[in-house]
Amino acid sequence: MKLAEALSLRKDLETRITKIKDRLENVVRVQEGDKPAEEPQELMDELDSCLSQLELLIYNINVTNMSIVTDDGRRMTKLLAERDILKKRIEILRNTFNEATNSGSRYRNEIRYVTSIEVKPLRQKLDKFSQQYRMLDMKIQELNFTNELVE
Repeated sequence: MKLAEALSLRKDLETRITKIKDRLENVVRVQEGDKPAEEPQELMDELDSCLSQLELLIYNINVTNMSIVTDDGRRMTKLLAERDILKKRIEILRNTFNEATNSGSRYRNEIRYVTSIEVKPLRQKLDKFSQQYRMLDMKIQELNFTNELVE
């Protein structure tokens, strides 16, 4: 199985676990004399099974990520960390850029707000980080589709 398939399975399992959790919460308390729509113990058993599968899958994904080394000597885990930080940088810069370029409302004319940061360099930085993110994400996706999951 390719790493990309395992990542897709992980996402499906996480979605399934969330749905089981919601179903379980809906049946643990019923009005006296009523029967729950589903048997709580069966849901608990299904939840345990899914969580065990997810644990093994996450472990195998992590082992695989640690074993993948790129041409330039970086491990997949390093690429993932870099991508996470780039995503945070972009989010913060985008919010800052939006705030700096927001003209705001003219509700009270006696209060005037001015931008305290230069917008053009901020935009350039945002564009640079966004391009780096796209390139890094493409590299990670390539590795996901070309490497087998370690089991």
